[in-house]
Amino acid sequence: MAAENPVERLQEEATCPVCLEYFTEPVSLECGHNFCQACISQCWEGSDTAASCPQCRETVQQGNLRPNRQLANILEIAKQLSLQAAKGAGGEGVCERHQEALKLFCEEDQTPICVICRESWAHRAHPVVPIQEAAQEYKERIQAHLKTLREEREKLLGLKATGEGNSREYLKQTQIERQKIVSELQQTSEPP
Repeated sequence: MAAENPVERLQEEATCPVCLEYFTEPVSLECGHNFCQACISQCWEGSDTAASCPQCRETVQQGNLRPNRQLANILEIAKQLSLQAAKGAGGEGVCERHQEALKLFCEEDQTPICVICRESWAHRAHPVVPIQEAAQEYKERIQAHLKTLREEREKLLGLKATGEGNSREYLKQTQIERQKIVSELQQTSEPP
């Protein structure tokens, strides 16, 4: 079903029909359909010369892939529009698949998701919390970890200072012992 919103339609057109993500290095086939370079290569893997378009099944020659620079430029515009839409939605990110604000956090996958993703099979059974709650929890964890690291640092600095003090003391004792030995050697080597 075609999207009514022009931005959504543009994003649909900038999506590869194989991977359902934005095109990466888009190429055009003889039939006029576009795919990611990697996606079409993977579809045709193992085939020698002639292959079919994954969209219309028309037979095409593998060597006739043409980079689609215009589509690549349009793709960049679509990505910029997505960013602007995300900023316009209160600074939240936008789901690339559903163009909805990322308001939830999937704890199992450790990723932000939209409300529609929450109902998908990919996340339905996963524990999900509001993104602000997850952010607060991670902030608290980081602060607790930083506190532990600071305490360990202080302890190590104390041990270093103690070790340096011990080292200086051992050097002094070594110097004293050396002087004793040198003086004893001098006394034994002097003629009576």
